[in-house]
Amino acid sequence: MSSSKRPLNSASSAKSKRRKNEGQSRLDSFFGHASPSKVKPDSPKKRVPKDPEIIDVDSLDNELSTNQSSASLSQTASLQLHPITFIQTQHEPGETSAPQYTSLAVDPISFDPQTAYVPHSNGILYSFLAHALSTVSGTRSRIAILDTLTNYFRTVIVHHPQSLLPSLYLLSNTLSPPYSVLELNIGPSIISHAIQQVSGLSSASLKKLYSSSGDPGDVAFIAKSNTRTLLPHPPLLVTSVYKSLLKIATCKGQGATKEKQKIIEKLLVSAKGEEIRFLVRTLSQNLRVGAVRTSLLTALARGFVLTPLTPAHKESSLYASPDLLSSIQPIATGSRKKKPTTEIARDELLAKFRLAEHLLRKVFVQHPDYDHIVDALLEGGLDDLPERVPLTVGIPVYPALGSPIRSFDEVFERLNDMPFAAELKYDGQRAQIHASRQSDGRIYTGVFSRHLEDMTSKYPDVAALMQALFKQHQDTQSLIIDSEVVAIDCATGSLKSFQALSGRARKDVSLQEVEIPVAVFAFDLIYLDGNVLLERPFRARRNLLRTRFPAFIPENKLVARFQHVESCDSEEGQVPLQNFWESVVSRHQEGLMLKLLDDEVRDSENAERKRKLLSAVYDADKRTFSWMKLKKDYVSGLGDSLDLIPIGAWYGNGRKVNWWSPVLLGIWDPSRGYPVAVCKCMSGFTDAFYKTLSERYSLDDATNCSKSRLWHCEVGGFKPDVYFKPQEVWEIRGADVTLSPVSIAAQHLTSSSKGLSLRFPRFVRLRDDKSITQASDASFLANMWRSQQGKSKEDDGDELIDISNDSGGDYAEMDNESE
Repeated sequence: MSSSKRPLNSASSAKSKRRKNEGQSRLDSFFGHASPSKVKPDSPKKRVPKDPEIIDVDSLDNELSTNQSSASLSQTASLQLHPITFIQTQHEPGETSAPQYTSLAVDPISFDPQTAYVPHSNGILYSFLAHALSTVSGTRSRIAILDTLTNYFRTVIVHHPQSLLPSLYLLSNTLSPPYSVLELNIGPSIISHAIQQVSGLSSASLKKLYSSSGDPGDVAFIAKSNTRTLLPHPPLLVTSVYKSLLKIATCKGQGATKEKQKIIEKLLVSAKGEEIRFLVRTLSQNLRVGAVRTSLLTALARGFVLTPLTPAHKESSLYASPDLLSSIQPIATGSRKKKPTTEIARDELLAKFRLAEHLLRKVFVQHPDYDHIVDALLEGGLDDLPERVPLTVGIPVYPALGSPIRSFDEVFERLNDMPFAAELKYDGQRAQIHASRQSDGRIYTGVFSRHLEDMTSKYPDVAALMQALFKQHQDTQSLIIDSEVVAIDCATGSLKSFQALSGRARKDVSLQEVEIPVAVFAFDLIYLDGNVLLERPFRARRNLLRTRFPAFIPENKLVARFQHVESCDSEEGQVPLQNFWESVVSRHQEGLMLKLLDDEVRDSENAERKRKLLSAVYDADKRTFSWMKLKKDYVSGLGDSLDLIPIGAWYGNGRKVNWWSPVLLGIWDPSRGYPVAVCKCMSGFTDAFYKTLSERYSLDDATNCSKSRLWHCEVGGFKPDVYFKPQEVWEIRGADVTLSPVSIAAQHLTSSSKGLSLRFPRFVRLRDDKSITQASDASFLANMWRSQQGKSKEDDGDELIDISNDSGGDYAEMDNESE
């Protein structure tokens, strides 16, 4: 494998906040807010125009200057919003027109990458990538999405393998691995000015177009649809677009804004047809397509099964030979079935697919770097990929996750009396700590969040702890520890809340500047001295952690402490377990993590069961019942619930792209006579509920849902994509009532500049028996907060991550939540 442009055993120089797919909420100010009384809202679902037309934007300014009605404009602009076919635009004589491509959403068996794309001398045309994105964005079928991506990757592998890596980053709407994030750092105004400069339209024209479409990509598409250029421009390439984005991300200092706008203008001038739409969406960090990481990895694996690069690849057991493919009957477009056919040859192909997909996903969660993976795939194919791209110190592993449960009875039922450990769930920040002894004697340390963000510069005291730990254990060469970093009182050793921890600076902190001391509570050891421990049972990993690295309190108080998590094993009996649980609740801790100690063994009693046996291995990036979390807000009967009013929502991501998620909830303010926003909620919902919610609150029905705030409500610092008509009440449970800088709910009752919010809210049920005036009010919320006697925690109110698992469950996660 070729070497990377980043050293593996050095801390990344890219320090930034966690990347989030902010969706439409980030774009509300893209061209300004629309007038709620003049603009008819559009549906969030993708429309497929039967006869797409090109808008004559040359006359748009004139029409606006003569006060053309916005209704007429909206009707005109809506003709070209979300086509699913590649549209060829008008061009000057001598200018190369956008090519026409065959459909990518076909059975890969019948797809020929050699004939589907006319090679370009310098690489893959960006228009071909835009064609793939357009196809993916126009369908909800997972089969069609996978077919499209698989056929796209096969074409790239055949015609220009060097475009594979840029394609992956552009399709994933990223520029680099998650642990070394490069941010575009461009505001809406830069993109808006670039579109104005290229299209010649005024700001007022763009605002009108945006109010009709709600998407900057659609605005740019319409604005440039009739733009002429004096000289033909060379076509955009996937590699050149990606390099331009890297230039934008690395622009620093004075003049950076002008330089970024200049690069964007060059891209827009050369862009044609669908290239314009997806280029601007990429710049806005919101592609609005249903292809997530799992889909990309699945399609990439299938692409390499079907497309060998060298004769050596053809010897692989994972390669699908021409003889095998020729014996399979292709499935016609539109008749694809979710269940595989009984055809023996196709079953053999699907088996190869499954093996390749499992292999690639396993490699990625242990080594999430497309640079290294693509290099290895192009060099040696799928064979021996885990050995060529191994788990590496300095590159974070996707963390194992826990499934929520509601009682110890459920634990014993699921684990069938198998031994487990109950660990205290700390109110801190999960941290994966990497350390290794360098050849020059120095100790490299990397600290990564549960979202793989590099936090090393935030925790110099943890880095100093690793220096001291390696000094104590001279035989230790390298390690990766999973842990929780918790704020502590150095004098007493008592634990502080996450609110205290959140007071630390996010980056570039020196050891002498540390004002909030922390302790590292280690709970897992996943790598030690070159040995990957992921496949060992949890009992073995825990024993090795405790015996090899005992608890350690450095003499220097500026250095973090090293401790093991407090725990109680089920083998001690149910009474000690219950006492441990009651102790956790009385100390106002979050709850427990319950972890299977040993692999489940099939015996005579469960020999006939078809379910998969539980494993005590470290399942990276998986939510299983080998790890379970019992939080005090999950336990029935503990604490009061709140009756809240849904007043808005955001566009969902990934699996929930066509639903509203999360939902903005509010309390009733009797003094104002309308709701006041208190928190987001995205936990406790079923798929069926999401569907009915989308039907009740559809942008096609302006009486219940609108992009503009048509109904009286106060949202504080929340910025939802859409607003709901306040008309129903939901029962909600949560962990704590907490101070929040974005909520203004009950602000006048907190003696603080901050309002109150609900931490880890979870939907319980719809309260048909209550009207919105009977919902919980500010006094009720404030009384709950006071009754917590100082255990409330600060929440920034905007840290929800939309996570979906295979079982269809939904969980609200935050940075401070350990698993």
